[in-house]
Amino acid sequence: MRRLSEYDILVDGEAYNVKLIKHVKGSPFSVEVNEKPYDAELVGEIETEAPFSVRFRGKSYEVELKKTDRDNPFPMKVNGVPFSVELKPAARRRISIAPASTGLATRSKPSTKTLVEGAISAPMAGKIVAVLVKKGDPVKADDVICVLEAMKMENEILASKAGTVQEVKVSEGMPVNEGDVLVTIE
Repeated sequence: MRRLSEYDILVDGEAYNVKLIKHVKGSPFSVEVNEKPYDAELVGEIETEAPFSVRFRGKSYEVELKKTDRDNPFPMKVNGVPFSVELKPAARRRISIAPASTGLATRSKPSTKTLVEGAISAPMAGKIVAVLVKKGDPVKADDVICVLEAMKMENEILASKAGTVQEVKVSEGMPVNEGDVLVTIE
């Protein structure tokens, strides 16, 4: 299911990853909180400076939210209890891939596919959501070459070394398997 929005939220210093998965106005919506799925329902309308209710896991919560600046922490009350909330767009994970000639990759198992000198391989199965380089582009070590979505997380795939992009084997929207060559760098 397509993710509509995702935020990292700090509530009184405790971190939560919240994803809005599905929402149709006037009906319950689906969210994930720290990777666990829930259904919630907004009762009434969210209006500036006016309390509203949310039904979540069988309980109703009255929420008071003053006009907020999303770039700074803001106060919120839930059932009269005050909280300090900080809202940030969810960060992408950065994955650095070791050169293929070593057979090692950070945060993944070594691939069983044939190793290609200078190849950057997918550390896990997923879908390419952005390709940030093209053939002939110069890259530095740790430059982001593409973004791979896997397990509902966006992972920045980094160049393992400086060089020139020799081949780009993927495009946006393409599914990949663990070990598939994404880009080669010389």
